[in-house]
Amino acid sequence: MRARIPGSKSITNRALLLAAAAVGTSRLRLPLVSADTIAFRTALTSLGVRIRTWEDDEVWEVTGAGRGPAGKAGVWCEDAGTAARFLPPFAAVGHGRFVFDGSAQLKARPLGPLADTLSALGATVTTGTAGGGLPMTVESAGLDGGAVTVESSLSSQFLSGLLMAAPLMRRPLALTVDSLVSRPYIAMTLALMRRFGVDVTERPADVIEVRPGGYVALDLTIEPDASTASYVFAAAAVTGATVTVPGLGHGSLQGDLRFVDVLRQLGARVDVTDSATRVTGEGPLRGGFRVDMGEISDTFMTLAAIAPLADAPITIRGIAHARLKESDRIAAVAQNLRALGVDTDEGHDWITVHPGAPTGARIACRRDHRIGMAFSVLGLRVPGVTLDDPSCVGKTFPGFHEELRRLFPSASRPASPQRQGSR
Repeated sequence: MRARIPGSKSITNRALLLAAAAVGTSRLRLPLVSADTIAFRTALTSLGVRIRTWEDDEVWEVTGAGRGPAGKAGVWCEDAGTAARFLPPFAAVGHGRFVFDGSAQLKARPLGPLADTLSALGATVTTGTAGGGLPMTVESAGLDGGAVTVESSLSSQFLSGLLMAAPLMRRPLALTVDSLVSRPYIAMTLALMRRFGVDVTERPADVIEVRPGGYVALDLTIEPDASTASYVFAAAAVTGATVTVPGLGHGSLQGDLRFVDVLRQLGARVDVTDSATRVTGEGPLRGGFRVDMGEISDTFMTLAAIAPLADAPITIRGIAHARLKESDRIAAVAQNLRALGVDTDEGHDWITVHPGAPTGARIACRRDHRIGMAFSVLGLRVPGVTLDDPSCVGKTFPGFHEELRRLFPSASRPASPQRQGSR
């Protein structure tokens, strides 16, 4: 079966910003159209960027001016963490006063390291809380650049936002990275910056230098989202089916494709080519291992949700920063597994899931799309799994429930928006 996976959220939002910073008009083909990317796109238009959509949203045309925004603007980020982390640095290399705000869920996510770094580079930044949350006001007349150290143990998005703004600073920016998490996302950022034509140098001791220079507009086709693909790959592993995701293969910009290596440990057959990735379930899942998923933490929930079906415990480590996402994801996974009758242990940066016989229960999604999608996969094997907020998947994959039904029509399924209602 060929899965229809929407475009990468991470690539879509980075490409939107880089196109907005470029000189000329870029065309982004097959972008992800979801709550998060539309929020990011709308936030950019609030900053004065011209964006047009074509062919039923399959092409987004972004016209950039080669500089940061000017004037005054209020920017509503909704639930989009990338908007709150990527756009303040873009505003700071412009000229004016910009106020960023968002939902209560987004206000709970920390921004202190980003605010501190922008202040060190010359902007005047105020935040809504002592810990550095939204609302955030950025007043600036451009940034000089220079040498700074960025605290990235909470989120790699702080570093990505600064890197993407760096070519618009007056002098080279040399970033020393302190306690970096989710390194593959930084690699993605740097790869896209280079595609848009800027000079980036990676030095020893985690120093990244970006010289001033203009981004160049281009046409870019967005590859399928590897984090989203993890759900259909895991579903194949637990149902004994075969699922292929075209357009996601060798050369992918997304580190989360490495999730299929974890499925190999579970006993699934995995084939990755230049043009596609295919996963086949081949019998009972094999547990009895520990895995560090710190660099692919958006997929740890996918593994944890199906781990009760394995024949021995599975421990996932390196995921402390997952407690600061849309929800405390370690606590959310543990709570829901226990509600299903599964023995689960957790610590600050780890979770251990023991084999069990899960029973049906109502999953508390906590408005977190990844919780809803991960436990929907378990619901293919466990009758009676329902979601308290099935529509939360719209943040990254509005058609998720329909696609799961199409791919696995004979499997048990959790409640969908059609059967349980939506917000």
